[in-house]
Amino acid sequence: SEFVEKDVEEARQGFSRPLHVIEGPLMDGMSIVGDLFGAGKMFLPQVIKSARVMKRAVAYLLPFMEKEKEENLRKQGIDPATLAEDDDSAYAGKVLMATVKGDVHDIGKNIVSVVLGCNNYKVYDIGVMCTCEDILAAARENKVDIIGLSGLITPSLDEMVVVAKALKKEGFNVPLLIGGATTSKQHTAVKISPSFGTLEHPVVHVLDASRAVTVVSSLLSDDKLGYAEDVLEEYEEVREDYFAGMAERKFLSVARARERRFVIDWEADPPVPAPKCGLGVFPVAIGPEMGQGSEESISSLLDYIDWGPFFQTWELRGSYPTRGFPGILKDAKVGEEATKLFNDAQAMLKDIIASGKMWLRGVVAFYPANSTADDDIICWTDESRTEVAYKYCQNRQQEDRGEDTPFMSQADFVAPAPFKDYLGAMAMACHGVDAMATAFEAEHDDYSKILAQALGDRLVEAFAEYVHQKVRKEMWGYCPEEAIMPADLFKVNYQGIRPAPSYPSAPAGIEKFTLFEMVKAGELANMRLTESASMLPASSVSALIFSHPKSEYFAVGSLPKEAVQDYADRRGITLEQGERWLTANLAYDP
Repeated sequence: SEFVEKDVEEARQGFSRPLHVIEGPLMDGMSIVGDLFGAGKMFLPQVIKSARVMKRAVAYLLPFMEKEKEENLRKQGIDPATLAEDDDSAYAGKVLMATVKGDVHDIGKNIVSVVLGCNNYKVYDIGVMCTCEDILAAARENKVDIIGLSGLITPSLDEMVVVAKALKKEGFNVPLLIGGATTSKQHTAVKISPSFGTLEHPVVHVLDASRAVTVVSSLLSDDKLGYAEDVLEEYEEVREDYFAGMAERKFLSVARARERRFVIDWEADPPVPAPKCGLGVFPVAIGPEMGQGSEESISSLLDYIDWGPFFQTWELRGSYPTRGFPGILKDAKVGEEATKLFNDAQAMLKDIIASGKMWLRGVVAFYPANSTADDDIICWTDESRTEVAYKYCQNRQQEDRGEDTPFMSQADFVAPAPFKDYLGAMAMACHGVDAMATAFEAEHDDYSKILAQALGDRLVEAFAEYVHQKVRKEMWGYCPEEAIMPADLFKVNYQGIRPAPSYPSAPAGIEKFTLFEMVKAGELANMRLTESASMLPASSVSALIFSHPKSEYFAVGSLPKEAVQDYADRRGITLEQGERWLTANLAYDP
């Protein structure tokens, strides 16, 4: 993209109108890019780079086009200032993209928007935390042909249902696309499609950017009804399989599941000692905040970066045995492009370290803790263990999977009274990402914008890995002799776990509010939660820290109504609220 303006100016001189440069060589080039990407012969980073060239070329040509337009209008006796926005009829279609209310994650949405733009679709991206009212208003205002909803956290699933029902109530007749890490074809078919989907306006789950163009073009083609009919038939089969599977599942009662809990012999295998650093809250930091702050450099985290999810963000997937990092760099199909992307990431990291454009702030807390018989974890104000400071309400597996299988809850990993056990918690964020992304967006550089966002996510995960190791070896100090290389940390070959609220072993994201209060995340790390418990900044992580060697990761799985009611009662919320926070785990239709 270094010589874009020079090349575009040369092309402009060879055409009678600047618009012809866009409609000719630029659109021809993007059409080829779209075809190659759709055929799997071009990779996402190449597409995003191509879009950067297109955007910068159009930005260069825009003043010439505006000048030409104004001159023509004046020749017709029309004042240009009285006209509305540019005509968008030349596009193949208009798509509204939004991250739903309470959710702040938009990397995937940004990628899909760029890919659609490369294929001559006008994309109206209205941002993150978009209310249902905002989405409907923007769809009306821009007269869009398709609406796309994105979300990462579990409450976003319910919000998408809310939007779908509102679209039906308000009489919208445009297709609805669903995407994001927490979404699935099954949830779309079972929960969202029945609320809105018809032959005229189906609801379609889009797995990733490589499928987006095919879905959109099919929905706007002459064979739209045929495509929609196939989708509706497929989703009907998904629903039938889902409900048939639910009918076959058997669940234990809450009481019976607790009787068959995961048992630790606390006499023979007692809790680890109290944290060596003491109890309370401990700020942690890396990297300067525009020249001030921690002296420890982000370079300390480089060995702790797990590059696997980074390449997944860019939809680069190697084949065995070169599937993971660093093998993907030598993969026969994607290795060359993966290497270019990795080198670009290294160059940006070098700039981030030198400039201080990103910095990391976090908090770790340790409290005396005990579990209760009804699956709660109590954090006490002090070692007298007489006054409750915080309570974490845990979920327990309920689905019957055989006589010898324990029914696990995270509460099982904390000792009951009178044993003296402890619970840790952490919250941390990478700051400065939004400012970098905004600066790149102003330069029409989507590639660098998405690269910065992806690196922010990798850095905060690396920070969590780095701090958790310090907790085990120094702060809590229950594994002072641990000698695990950073690359092996990703395999979780260490004592203890750090599960996050809203993840499989603790699916209720509402517990994150307790965690943020416990560690003083707002005051000490400049972090906050949305109403749906999505963390801000977007590049953030939080987790509870369990120290016992028998603690392990697991999935709570589906929950019957009795278990959801039990959780709601313990948390002090209504059943309806409990169902909202546990929507992805419900074994019934509320």
